Amino acid sequence: MQFLSRMSSRTLTAARRTNILTRHMASASACIHLLQLIQFEENLAMRRYILNRPLKLNALNTPMLTGLASKIEQWNQSDLGGVIVGTGAGKAFAAGGDVAGVVQDAANTATRSKAIDFFQREYGLDYTLATLSKPYVAIMDGLAFGGGFGLAAPAPFRVATEKCSIAMPETKIGFFPDVGASYYLSRLDGEIGTYLALTGTALSGRAAFEHGLATHYIPSARVPMLLESLAAAEKPTFNQINDTIEEFHFERQPTDPVAPLTGAIRRALDDAFSKTTVEEIMTALAGHAKGQEEKVGADVVQWAKDTISMLEDRSPTSLKVALIAIRKGKTLNLLETLDMELNIAAAFCSGATPDFANGVTAVIVEKSKQIPTWSPASLERVDKANVEASFFKPGKDAPQLVLPEALQKVHGSPASFSRYGLPMEEELQALVEGRHTSSGSGALTLKELIGKAEDLRGGKRGVADKVREVVDRRCAADKDGYLQWKH
Repeated sequence: MQFLSRMSSRTLTAARRTNILTRHMASASACIHLLQLIQFEENLAMRRYILNRPLKLNALNTPMLTGLASKIEQWNQSDLGGVIVGTGAGKAFAAGGDVAGVVQDAANTATRSKAIDFFQREYGLDYTLATLSKPYVAIMDGLAFGGGFGLAAPAPFRVATEKCSIAMPETKIGFFPDVGASYYLSRLDGEIGTYLALTGTALSGRAAFEHGLATHYIPSARVPMLLESLAAAEKPTFNQINDTIEEFHFERQPTDPVAPLTGAIRRALDDAFSKTTVEEIMTALAGHAKGQEEKVGADVVQWAKDTISMLEDRSPTSLKVALIAIRKGKTLNLLETLDMELNIAAAFCSGATPDFANGVTAVIVEKSKQIPTWSPASLERVDKANVEASFFKPGKDAPQLVLPEALQKVHGSPASFSRYGLPMEEELQALVEGRHTSSGSGALTLKELIGKAEDLRGGKRGVADKVREVVDRRCAADKDGYLQWKH
C-alpha cells in the first residue's frame, strides 16, 4: 500500500508538472502570437506600438486589444518613456475591427458574450488612450477606418499623411459609427460629423487635417525623421511634442484639390444634416439636388445627388441609430458616450436587427457588390420609438467597459479633441463677435483675425487657410473691412 501511495504521489506530482508546463507553453505561445500581431518598440524616450497584421490591414482582434491595453498601461506608469506613439505596418494604420469574427460569435448564444467582450475591451482601450498622462501621437500613414480611427481619435496629436484615409463606414455593414465617434464627430465644425457618420465617406489626409479629424499633416517620407525626433525628446511636454511635429508640416500646394466640404457644398451640407430625422435630411437633400435654392451651382446639385445615392444604399436602421447617437453624443462626455455606444453594440450583437450580420456577411465575408438585404428595407418602416427602446435603454445587466483600475475611480476628464488642431469654427465666431477670452474691444479685419487665430495656435501652419475659408462662407465685411458674422 505504501508503494502504491508513493506511486500515486509521484504520478500526481508529474501530472502537476505536466499541467504547469502545458500552461507555460500555452502562455508562451500566446505571447509569441501577440508579438506577431503587434510589435512593441522602446527607443530612447519613445514607446511605440506597431500594429502588425498587414494582410488584414491591421484589423483589430481581441488578443491585440488585450495585449495593447496591458502594454499601454505599463508605459504610461513608467518613468522611463516620454512619449507614446502608434503606427501600423503596411497600407493601414488599422482598417477597423475584425467584425467578421464578432458577427460569428454573436450568432450563437453560447459565444455571444465573446462578441460583446470584444467591444468592452475595444472601447475601454479607446478611453484609456484618451486619458494618458504622457503625450500620445497616432501616425495615420494609411487607412484609419472604424476601430483604427478609435485608436487615433483619443490622441492629442493625430498625424495624417498623403497616404491617409479616414472613415467611419459602419452604416455600410449594418452597424453604427462607434469607438467614440458619437463624441468626436459631433464636435467637428457644423454638421460635417453627422454627414461623415451617416454616409461613411472617407476623407484624405489633407482633408482630414483641414476638417479637424487630424491635428497635423506631414509627407509620408518624413515619418521616419519624425520618429527619430520623438525618440530624441527627453521628458517632453505636450507643447514640445506639438512643436516637433509642426516642424515636419507640409504646406498646401497650388495643385492640391480644394478641401471637399467647403464653400457652397458646406452650406448645403449644414442645412441638410442639421435636420432632426433621417427622412428630413433626405427631403432637404432632394431640394438641393433639384437646385431649388437661388444660385445653386452644379457642384452642389451633384453633391446632393451623390449623397442621396449613398444614403439609399445604407442600412435604414443603422442610419437612424447613428443620427440619434451623434445627437446624444454632443451633450455627453467621452466616458458617457462610450458607455452609450457599448450598449448599442451589445444590442446589435443580441439580435436587435439582422442588418449587422447581413451587412458583414455580404460586404466583408462574401465581398458582394450588391447592396445587402436590409430589414426593414426603408426608412419609413424603421420606427424611431422602437430604435430608442432597442438600442438606447440599457438593462440592469448592461455590459461595462474594461478599464484599468485607476480609471474605475474618479479621475480627470480627457483633454479637448481639438486642442492641437486647426481652430474650430465656433472659436473663430467668438473672435469675430468679440466673445472670445482673448478678444479686445474692437471689431477685426480679416488680417487681424488671421493674426489672432495664429497667435492662439502658436503660429500653427494651415490656420490662415482655415480662417479664409470660414470668413468667405460665414462673414461679411463693412466698408472699412471689419468683419461681421452672418447668422
